[in-house]
Amino acid sequence: MTRFVIAPQWQGSPSSRAMRLIDGAEAIAGDLPRAAVTRVDVPTEAGEPLGTGIRRFSTLARVRDAITAVLAEHTEPVIVIGGDCSVAVPAIARAALAHPSLAVVWFDAHGDSHTVDSSPSGALAGMALRAVTTPGPFSHAQVVPHDRVVLAGARSFDDAEADHLAATGTTLVGAAALADPDALATAVADTGADAVFVHIDLDVLDPGVISGVLDPVPFGVQTAVLTTAIARLRERMPLAGASLAGFAPASPDAAVDDLGTILRVIGSLA
Repeated sequence: MTRFVIAPQWQGSPSSRAMRLIDGAEAIAGDLPRAAVTRVDVPTEAGEPLGTGIRRFSTLARVRDAITAVLAEHTEPVIVIGGDCSVAVPAIARAALAHPSLAVVWFDAHGDSHTVDSSPSGALAGMALRAVTTPGPFSHAQVVPHDRVVLAGARSFDDAEADHLAATGTTLVGAAALADPDALATAVADTGADAVFVHIDLDVLDPGVISGVLDPVPFGVQTAVLTTAIARLRERMPLAGASLAGFAPASPDAAVDDLGTILRVIGSLA
């Protein structure tokens, strides 16, 4: 049975509506098998930067450490559900310990590749992929090299992110390219990895497919394209873990409208 860790963290988001992420995580949890779910306690307070330049760092670090502790109790792959995208960082670090040649697929509409200095918001979600590949105040010692990272479906980059991704040679598979069912699996296989971690920010999907995201970007991925790409990838190599983030429904009724799509995506991972 697939295990799920629910981390309704909102503190990493730059949005003024970030607390909707709590409702999103809880809505997803309500449709998962109760016996398969472990909850991470997320403090209610926003938190302090503690000199890091990352907004709300103190709370984010507490949640990071709590996720790490929960994952240490499991040997099988686990799906972490946020909350904002930074819940993926400790989950990827844990998977990389078990799989030194781990590849990471990061599905997202955005680059998530800022540093403290380049970020316009100071929000960790916009630095989350950078924290996976580069040591820093939020990163664990275990990082994944840029040449084993595939950023998929991204279509909105700040200049600093685009420059960083180009300079590091990070593999990009655009939303249109994902229409080829084998494009993602081939890109990951070309990294030489022996296992893969898949992170999904739901804003990678087209706004016509899902409404409950904080920063929708046009011309995204269709649900069937996403699930097919994941299925083909899993045929090529084992899944070492996964995370899903970014569900922020405007109301309980709106959550219900999106949950069918989200459960299809989770099903492709589980």
